[in-house]
Amino acid sequence: MSLAHTIALLACGTFFMTALLAGVWKWRAMVTSEDHQAPFYVDTAHRAALLYSFACLVLAEFLRHSPFSETINTLAVTAPILFFGVAIATYLRLGWLDQTDNQFATPSPTQHGGMVLLIAAEIGGFAVLFAGFLIQRFS
Repeated sequence: MSLAHTIALLACGTFFMTALLAGVWKWRAMVTSEDHQAPFYVDTAHRAALLYSFACLVLAEFLRHSPFSETINTLAVTAPILFFGVAIATYLRLGWLDQTDNQFATPSPTQHGGMVLLIAAEIGGFAVLFAGFLIQRFS
């Protein structure tokens, strides 16, 4: 198994376990709160971790069809996964603090730049893998 594939599956398992544990946190918050609602970002972390775990499987599958070098594939898969992890960690922190239901209401000075990097890494990383699939399949 390639390094890139190992990274994708390791992230998948980590994110899925995070989702399961966040689900317990969400349930516990729902049964103990007066309004039976979990903090907004606990719910968001739970759902995002579930979705990102399956996104890692998508990346792993596209890796199987990439004609690019191990270095290119590893960079292409690591870039989005890194930002998936940062997003989940941010949601968990915001859920723990339970101070907001909109992290963009009072953005930090670096938030805009971080979002631009996230967009570039997630779209760029997948674009490389998708291009590899298209090259393999249609050339």
